[in-house]
Amino acid sequence: MHGLIVAVTGAIVLCQGNAVVAQDMRLTKKLIATGWDHPDTARLRENLALMEQRPFDGVVLDAIGRTGDGTNVGLRGAFQSQPWQRDWFQNCVDDLKACRSQRLSNNFVTVGANPGNVDWFDDAGWEQVVDHWRIAAWIAKEGGVKGILFDPEPYTEPFSQFRYGAQSERDKHTFKEYHAKARARGRQVMGAIAGEYPEITLFCYFMNIVNRTATGHADPRRMLATMGYGLYSPFIDGWLDVAPPTVKLVDGCERAYRYNSVTEYLESALQIKGVCQELVSPENRGKYRAQVQVSFGMYLDAYWNPETSPWHIDGLGGPRVDRLRANTSTALRVADEYVWVYGEQFRWWPTPNGRVKPETWPEALPGSEAALRFARDPVDYARTTLARLEKEEKLVNLTRNGDFGSDKAPTNQGPAEDWKEGGAPAGWHTWQTQDSHGTFAWDRERGRVAKGAARAAGVSSGCFIQSCEVKPGERYAVRAFARRQGKSATSIRIRWQAGDGKWIAEAREVMVLFEAPEGDDPWEAALGVAEVPEGVGKLVVLLGVADQPSAEDAALFDDVDLYRLE
Repeated sequence: MHGLIVAVTGAIVLCQGNAVVAQDMRLTKKLIATGWDHPDTARLRENLALMEQRPFDGVVLDAIGRTGDGTNVGLRGAFQSQPWQRDWFQNCVDDLKACRSQRLSNNFVTVGANPGNVDWFDDAGWEQVVDHWRIAAWIAKEGGVKGILFDPEPYTEPFSQFRYGAQSERDKHTFKEYHAKARARGRQVMGAIAGEYPEITLFCYFMNIVNRTATGHADPRRMLATMGYGLYSPFIDGWLDVAPPTVKLVDGCERAYRYNSVTEYLESALQIKGVCQELVSPENRGKYRAQVQVSFGMYLDAYWNPETSPWHIDGLGGPRVDRLRANTSTALRVADEYVWVYGEQFRWWPTPNGRVKPETWPEALPGSEAALRFARDPVDYARTTLARLEKEEKLVNLTRNGDFGSDKAPTNQGPAEDWKEGGAPAGWHTWQTQDSHGTFAWDRERGRVAKGAARAAGVSSGCFIQSCEVKPGERYAVRAFARRQGKSATSIRIRWQAGDGKWIAEAREVMVLFEAPEGDDPWEAALGVAEVPEGVGKLVVLLGVADQPSAEDAALFDDVDLYRLE
């Protein structure tokens, strides 16, 4: 148990610090919805209440403006030489201003690389392309959204803004000349964007990860010259030339659509953060490391498509929706901030797109919404699930004598054991560091609801302990209450043991802090969630106490619950 000392003490220091530090220091991860059903600003306004019920923090939006004669103009067609007027898009700004949402607070208006028929050496054409980006940033700023979603993929002839071989002036200029010009255009575009919206997030379905194979060479341009996105990397380099430190860039790593292991996500994150720096100029690599985030795309159709489809994710022996949950959880864990969820065949909300089937994703892929909710916020998912199961009277508590109301309960080793005067509550055992000389006891008279609680007093660092047999992949919620008397710090820690009792998977341990309740209730509550790692046979719950300088300083624990989440 030596490894327990630092972790419990460290958590308690944090707990004490939380009392005086108001700022939330957590890295909040977010799910962004996109796909064939993604709305325009008008449909967001019309369906906002429905959309807020889905498990997302934001959506990708089309901004459809209207000319004076009523012709629609979409931001996705930004790479063209036709002049636009800002007031054509005032309707989009008005829609967005009417859609202030606390839930959907990370929305993005989308810009596409289409039609992509403006040569990089066409100064007049690029004057308009740059202005289109400027208008997009203005819409985002005035509409109060997080930023722009850029889709670099070609969908119309000549089928690539970024392919050297598709440029109309390629016979007049070498690739190196195009490379330099693309960087200059990137500077122009970012200057226009940042001029309108200095704090913008420019979220790209992919950035330099698409050209990763061009790394590892003394001159990447030799590889980029023949690649479909060969001019995209210098365009990004131009962004970095002039982007202020307030601009955030996101590499969405679209190729993650078929990832089905932790290793794949980690490898791509390493590539984006590491070797992809070789595709930007040395003077921009510090800005790249500081301002480019890792993200991943989740392709919902791959969890629904048949095995014959090239876009198919295997269930690895279980339901494929479980892989959706596991992969989305991994993506969120590895990503800096965002993971985007892309679907084609079904929908989350109403859409006029005739290619989308009428069924919703939860109808077509049962369990998909729950999988995303769990991945996005396991504790919120557990809180909602436990409330529902409690109402349905279906909760099964796996702790032994978790309410501390009995003098007899099975021990960690199995056989029932009577409580002994001066010992730990029945069903529990205890541990404390060698320099700690506190007492652990069963308080038969006090409790949160009914009589009975576990009591620790004068403990420098120690815990009550109970274990439960589990299987890899299972998910559990642990809930408990604590009451402090005098000086004391409390926490819950979930650790893992192999079947033979050896401590393993330390990197997957979970620490949970008790939160002060509203009102005058002296009992603080804690709720945590843990997923069983591979190789684990036992989940171990530790009710931690520390920093109790005297016997008058004590902590009570009660109503310790452990539930398996289906």
